[in-house]
Amino acid sequence: MNFIKKIFINDIVRDFLLTLFSICQKVLFKLPSGVVLTYRMWNLGRKPVLDIFNSPDYIRIASLELVAAQIEQGQIKGDVAELGVYQGHFAQYLNQAFPNRKLYLFDTFEGFNEQEELLDKSKGFYKEHSNINAFKNTSVDLVLKKMPYQGNCIIKKGYFPKTTEDMPQDATFAFVSIDTDLHDPIVNGLNYFYPRLENGGVIFVHDFNCVGYSGVKPAVEEFLKTNNIPGSLFPLCDAGGTAVIIKS
Repeated sequence: MNFIKKIFINDIVRDFLLTLFSICQKVLFKLPSGVVLTYRMWNLGRKPVLDIFNSPDYIRIASLELVAAQIEQGQIKGDVAELGVYQGHFAQYLNQAFPNRKLYLFDTFEGFNEQEELLDKSKGFYKEHSNINAFKNTSVDLVLKKMPYQGNCIIKKGYFPKTTEDMPQDATFAFVSIDTDLHDPIVNGLNYFYPRLENGGVIFVHDFNCVGYSGVKPAVEEFLKTNNIPGSLFPLCDAGGTAVIIKS
């Protein structure tokens, strides 16, 4: 019993020190948010780190790391893209996970398209408690400052899919993150990226199981059904309920 109590106390002290270190890393030294690591990743040779600033999104970030490693080991060709960048929180991890690939960043950088927002509201997809105005609080400069490899980033500012009109005709992708929250932009994103996804490539669709943006799930399911793509989706238990699509 004393042994168990001792371990528990040591765990509390350990977590306190790691939390303190995380605060110092972020606030005092103003370092960018590092990769979130926990004991569950220890078998990969990772050191245990507790980062309280990113813990809500740990599963998505850690899953990205594993997928990126698998893509590199499999020598899967293609660029990387994110549709729905907002302030670049997840984009910085994409840039970090794929340091030798182009990263296309598609966003209005001015918030949602009003017509698409109203359409989701009319269908009952968009909940009133979701803070639409928050997505206007961003800029290209703000996003680029977070990128560890800025030279690889290609900004595509404007409304999608119009922003794809000047994309290279032979562009293909190894990994794509879609985080647009609304039904039609999700469908538009999948319609563009999936045909250009390399075999073995992966798409993350954020908010698949999010109550606040309930149009995401039917959008993904509609796309998969329409294009007869069965058995290619599995969900992550991250904060937004991400759907993972693998092209085979």
